[in-house]
Amino acid sequence: MKMTKQDKRRRIHKRIRKKIKGTAELPRLVVYRSNKEIYCQVVDDLNGHTMLAASSRDKGFSFSGNKVEQAKAVGKALAEKAKSANLSEVIFDRGGYLYHGRIKALAEGAREGGLQF
Repeated sequence: MKMTKQDKRRRIHKRIRKKIKGTAELPRLVVYRSNKEIYCQVVDDLNGHTMLAASSRDKGFSFSGNKVEQAKAVGKALAEKAKSANLSEVIFDRGGYLYHGRIKALAEGAREGGLQF
C-alpha cells in the first residue's frame, strides 16, 4: 500500500513529537499549513492547552502579497502576542513539513518579532 503525502508528513510529525514537549515556561510553537492559509499555535503540552494562536484567517489580519510574505507576517503577529503574554522562548515544531518556504518564513518572522527558538 502506497503512502500518501499527508501520511508521510504525519509519520514525520509523530517522530518529531516523540522528542519535543512544550511546558508552561518553554511552550511548543506548532505550525499547520494548508493550500491557502497558515496557522500557528503556542501549546503547553503538560497542561494540554493552547496558550496563543495566530493565523492568516484572523480578524484584523489583512495582507496582500504572496503566501511566503503572508506567513512571515503571521509569525510577526504571533511574536507580538507572545510578548504581551510574557513569552520570549519557544520550541519550534515544524509539523512534519520541510523547513523551507512558508514554514521558514513564519519562523523568521517570529524571530524578527522577538521570539527565540
